Amino acid sequence: MSKTALLFPGQGAQHVGMGKRLAEQYPAAKALFDQANDVLGYDLAKLCFEGPADELDSTIYSQPALFVCSLAALEKLRADSPDVVLGCEMSAGLSLGEYTALVFSGAMSFEDGLRVVQRRGQAMQAAADATPSGMVSILLLDRDAVQKVCDDAAAHGSIQIANYLCPGNIVVSGENAACERAAELAEAAGGRAVPLAVAGAFHTPIMKPADDQLREALSSADIKAPEIPVVSNVDADVHTDPEEIRNILVQQVLQPVRWEDSIRRMMDDGCTEFYEVGPGKVLKGLTKRIARKTPITTINDSFDE
Repeated sequence: MSKTALLFPGQGAQHVGMGKRLAEQYPAAKALFDQANDVLGYDLAKLCFEGPADELDSTIYSQPALFVCSLAALEKLRADSPDVVLGCEMSAGLSLGEYTALVFSGAMSFEDGLRVVQRRGQAMQAAADATPSGMVSILLLDRDAVQKVCDDAAAHGSIQIANYLCPGNIVVSGENAACERAAELAEAAGGRAVPLAVAGAFHTPIMKPADDQLREALSSADIKAPEIPVVSNVDADVHTDPEEIRNILVQQVLQPVRWEDSIRRMMDDGCTEFYEVGPGKVLKGLTKRIARKTPITTINDSFDE
């Protein structure tokens, strides 16, 4: 029997203007921005709608912004296609998007989720500031070839695979010198290397100072068993125990994102139709690379899906 799954984007999908039309046209979306402003203590709506871009791109602000904008897009889907939301049987989110998926699933409240995401962004930015580091997307090479690139580049500093996104698109993450060497090695091996505009080496032990702060933030969040299965980035598996969910979210900061495996897990469980809910169309592109014929609809504020 076919199932529908909702997917939520992660950091990097942000852009100035996101969420503005949603807030203008959907009262439930506007209410989320109003509540977020109160929780965060600054005008998130103004930052999302007007920028400036460099501030919105900062990890401290982009994570809460994407979390709220994705849930605002969910309100659009709920209003326009309620049967899709009610009939959804699985969910997942890319890195930060996993928090959005957990709120959608009923595992966390919007306010608790937003407070944790705010702390997560602050902690990850601080960890990035402590160690000059970055991320590089390596295209056209398989997993084994990218692992060899990391092994060979490790002589120049800490580096490892951070995101298994889709076939031919794997992200490595590490200290700057190691990332530069990995890019050279990837090109020499017939791949293509694209440095990413991020604050630091996310999803590696370089983020280690952030995990304790995240654990503290999660300890005060009320987490319940999800009403809809949420596939975890860390192991492409479903978790229902609240303590297990807390632990897996802490691990996620330090461990690779297994996005391709997560999509395949949902397909193995019968998901045949996907909705990308939130800014951008990154997840649509990745899903099409994993399973070309799988239907996926984007739900964001472009109003041209």
